[in-house]
Amino acid sequence: MAYQSTESRIIPQGITDTSTTQNAPLGTIITAQDSTNGEGEFIYLKGVASTAVGDVVIYDQRAGTTTRTVAGSRGPVAVAMSANVANQYGWYQVSGAAVTKSAAAVAAASVYVTATAGTVDDAVVATDKVDGARFKTADGTPSAGLAVLQLSRPALNGNG
Repeated sequence: MAYQSTESRIIPQGITDTSTTQNAPLGTIITAQDSTNGEGEFIYLKGVASTAVGDVVIYDQRAGTTTRTVAGSRGPVAVAMSANVANQYGWYQVSGAAVTKSAAAVAAASVYVTATAGTVDDAVVATDKVDGARFKTADGTPSAGLAVLQLSRPALNGNG
């Protein structure tokens, strides 16, 4: 993935880069384009321990912080674009086609968080449905343990 900003302003950090220096205001949202996944929106946030590329997180836009999702998580949802661990800063995808960690899923299914931090699947669990997200591919595409989600500013609202 080689996302390129479509913004007219200068973006001080690459979409798939992580940094120990805060290079943009937390909560900044930009649009970028990739030749494989198309256009998407990304939010600049602070990382959390053990974050890996493709982890699904919830975030606090006011504080600019993230938490890897688990069953029972609540809040706006994004996908990590880098291994953005604690005390580092990076971009998280909030709309468009995003490659995520997936335990098991079929294309076009609803998305649910699991007990495994940062991972989603399509197993129905009351209150753990990710609103604003749908599996675009089955688990295993683009590679083992991954799937592509279609995101539209997703959130965990307690639905299921």
